[in-house]
Amino acid sequence: MSRDAMLAMLAEAVTRRVLRSLDLAFARFVAECDPHAEASLLLLAALASRQLGDGHPCLDLQALDALAAEQEWPATWLELLCAAALPVSPVVADSHGMPAAAPLVLDGRRLYLRRYWNYECRVAEGIAARLGESMLPAQALHEELRRLFPARADDHVNWPRVACALAARGAFSVITGGPGTGKTTTVVRLLGLLQTLHLRQQAAPLRIRLAAPTGKAAARLNASIARQIALLDVEESVRVAIPLQVETLHRLLGARPDSRRYAHDSRHPLHVDVLVVDEASMIDLEMMAAVLDALPPHARLILIGDKDQLASVEAGAVLGELGRRAEQGCYSEATANWLQEASSDDVAAYVQEGAQALDQHIAMLRSSHRFDAASGIGQLASAVNAGDATAVNALLGSASGDIAWVASSVSAASIEALVMHRQAGQLAESGPQGFRYYLDRLRQHRPALDADDASYRLWAHEVLEAFNRYQVLCAVRHGPCGVEQLNRDVASTLLGAGLIEADRGWYEGRPVMMTRNDYSLGLMNGDVGMTLRMRGVDGELRLHVAFPIARGTSSETPQNDHAPVRCVLPSRLGDVETVYAMTVHKSQGSEFEHTALVLPEDAPAVLTRELLYTGITRARRWLTLVGTQAAIEHALAQRTRRYSGLAQRLGSHAS
Repeated sequence: MSRDAMLAMLAEAVTRRVLRSLDLAFARFVAECDPHAEASLLLLAALASRQLGDGHPCLDLQALDALAAEQEWPATWLELLCAAALPVSPVVADSHGMPAAAPLVLDGRRLYLRRYWNYECRVAEGIAARLGESMLPAQALHEELRRLFPARADDHVNWPRVACALAARGAFSVITGGPGTGKTTTVVRLLGLLQTLHLRQQAAPLRIRLAAPTGKAAARLNASIARQIALLDVEESVRVAIPLQVETLHRLLGARPDSRRYAHDSRHPLHVDVLVVDEASMIDLEMMAAVLDALPPHARLILIGDKDQLASVEAGAVLGELGRRAEQGCYSEATANWLQEASSDDVAAYVQEGAQALDQHIAMLRSSHRFDAASGIGQLASAVNAGDATAVNALLGSASGDIAWVASSVSAASIEALVMHRQAGQLAESGPQGFRYYLDRLRQHRPALDADDASYRLWAHEVLEAFNRYQVLCAVRHGPCGVEQLNRDVASTLLGAGLIEADRGWYEGRPVMMTRNDYSLGLMNGDVGMTLRMRGVDGELRLHVAFPIARGTSSETPQNDHAPVRCVLPSRLGDVETVYAMTVHKSQGSEFEHTALVLPEDAPAVLTRELLYTGITRARRWLTLVGTQAAIEHALAQRTRRYSGLAQRLGSHAS
């Protein structure tokens, strides 16, 4: 096939939405760079670009059959690629990255866009440099671990204690676990352990920084850390040396508007000895490379998160790859012996031959304290994670008090039920009543006209907390079950019920979400605010958007300490959208008393086990699942897979 014929075929694929316009543009760019490039190379370039758009850092040439079926390629594409040899061209670099100017890199049987090959190599190198480095001997940890984790009646492995021991031993660690397994509690005890041991040797405490991918996740960690520090059994000098402030990763690294570069990098590293990053499942390959670049060589990196949640929106599934063997443990005999000495935990059942260095730095917390044995939500999350369709159907059909299943697609009746009444089907009647709950709080608790600014801020904080008890989550943005349509439907229903004064533009009671970072306002993508009539600087009441401020953050000031909210005029907010409903991706890092998860019938590609699990585990007490049985079963059968070479690069390091 000629080059021109291939480019024409790629253009046709764009019209059929098999490829994006960006993928075609990249293929044309490759054709311009190499006038002798074969048609197969142009196709590979377009497909590598398409893979990146789907979240895959590379095109795996050993998975072409699966990709052809999944992406519905024309039959001629697979035939052409199977018959073609590996590409040889000045636009394709080898596994050493040479020639340096080539936009593509062929590393083994994986084809990368150069930038993402660089990111993957940097992440692998940054982690590998921290593997196997023993920071503390077992005997130094034993007494402190025994004090922080008192002996229990059972003889089971104390996984939080194991996680602390492994993280204290090395310069890199991953602590993974599902909702309510005690990840934050474990981290606070770990920081207490590290500071205690350090202050015995040094006058100055360790410089610890805490971070999360989004403002919401940072606020949640902030609140959790503050609660746990108060309960920590350590000396006061240790307690005050554990930070309360949690930053977003963008703020930590010093993000610059309209630039991929950060203020902190390998030449200007962070001033830090220990960096803890929560909600690590949300971190993409590019961000992880930036984090590792900015760490000084001596610093510890501790990643916290749920490996089974949705992968990051952008390319890569870093935590999923790092924790792919966490459930099996995969510890070496040496690690098992070390843990026996350090923490008195017997992990012999989790020892495996062929253990890799990475495995020795990973611990999985296995017992949930959020959901008791009778919790339908906890059982449903476990069944979904295991892909057990029989158990899922049984739970959805049972009389569980915390789950309601609306076994149909979205309708006017189901919208009204979701909006007006929190309870649905067999759900208990206690608790917030849909969106009516926060709007009732807004009206009934409004301060008097002559009330001071502090009263209005306290009211705004109360309304925000009431709103955040309930959230509608969607799998997609577009279509009848998508975020955009549901936001319109919810607003229309609330307007018809007389609960809001308008359903478009700016109106009191409108919840909004930031869709881009605004560094001038200190607001990040994903931050949620509430539109309320608040006192302006001139004392007049006018519409403002109140955003919560996490305790201990740099945005908190003495003026707003009594009610941590920040008020911004709507005219200053350019990149916001109404947020009665949000995508499951956007909800990561958040929890709600009650979650309503809406599944589409016409978007099978996005329905995965990870999406279903992530949506379900946003619920603390109640879950309403809106979706057909076919949609649920499709999600259970489909797992998210990100094609990448990161695990293989790290797996080459034997224990």
